[in-house]
Amino acid sequence: MTGAPSAGAAAAPIPTALLGGSGYVAGELLRLLAGHGGFAPAAVVSESRAGEPVGAAFPHLAQAWSELSFTAAGALDALFASSRRAVLVSAAPHGASAPAVAAALGLAARRGCALVVVDLSADFRFAEAAAWSAVYGHPHPAPELLASFERGVPEHLGAPGGDRFAHPGCFSTAVLLPLVPLLSLGLIRPEVAVTAITGSTGSGRAPSATTHHPERRSTVVAYAPLAHRHEPEIVELARRATGVTAELSFVPQSGPHARGIYATLHARLARPARADEVAAALAEFYDASPFVTVATAPPRLIDVAASNRAVLGVAARGDQLVVTSALDNLMKGAAGGGLQWLNRRFGFPETQGLAAPGPGWL
Repeated sequence: MTGAPSAGAAAAPIPTALLGGSGYVAGELLRLLAGHGGFAPAAVVSESRAGEPVGAAFPHLAQAWSELSFTAAGALDALFASSRRAVLVSAAPHGASAPAVAAALGLAARRGCALVVVDLSADFRFAEAAAWSAVYGHPHPAPELLASFERGVPEHLGAPGGDRFAHPGCFSTAVLLPLVPLLSLGLIRPEVAVTAITGSTGSGRAPSATTHHPERRSTVVAYAPLAHRHEPEIVELARRATGVTAELSFVPQSGPHARGIYATLHARLARPARADEVAAALAEFYDASPFVTVATAPPRLIDVAASNRAVLGVAARGDQLVVTSALDNLMKGAAGGGLQWLNRRFGFPETQGLAAPGPGWL
């Protein structure tokens, strides 16, 4: 979806606040905003690094944002008091994002600031509080807000109807991009198996025994097979987009690379078809989607790393179908997808700030 900028989009950059500001996703969004022009970071919230220059956490951004420092959450009140409208993007951890978003919405309402929210955590991806609690094991922190969020991959929804958006997780985005059209077009039986390998940035900035680089280097290991929290998220978002409840077997894996997800989807075709026929159907489905490419050759992860592109590769034999899906977890699966939502909401071209190709090597 693209569109001419609205009158508001042509005005001064829209002040933008980031929660979870010192994490990888927030750093990626700051990198994108440096080349966008329509949004200006006005508060980068990090309680642990408040007062430090943004360049201290992200040296590669030191020149782009030389005057920008991390703030505490208290800075949001002054921002909303001085702004007629603003944007809030939350890259805070799940469980922490919802109460922080709720508090920010309350502040903005009291100050008369129209606030657009994009949540990149998992807190608003389910429409029902009970479904969220079943996955995360405790009550939802802000159930009263769930109904106000639009949720899903931008390519699978129409023009934004509100001001609050929940972007799916990176694994979910990689699986939903092939799964939704396959189900929508009736091309497959609704029993699907997916294996997906992710880079270490998907585990966040704080190292752990399993994400520390010497533990991941030169190896691949599965984790939470058939029990990962993104499995019910994928099923629910696919159902909302297609009306079909799929039976999903999901096996995530940790890879030795830093960024990118490579997912392999196995399904049975509803009727035998050639790979080029299925690829053509998927390509037509994404004809108006500038970031999704479909081919019959398997994609390479390096070709999409650090870009907002996703590439799907199709193989078929008889009634067997394999679709491989490659995307960057920090971009299409998080910060880039969030910026797509903002571009749509404010009438910018969907590719604005996102059109740069990946580096080709890392």
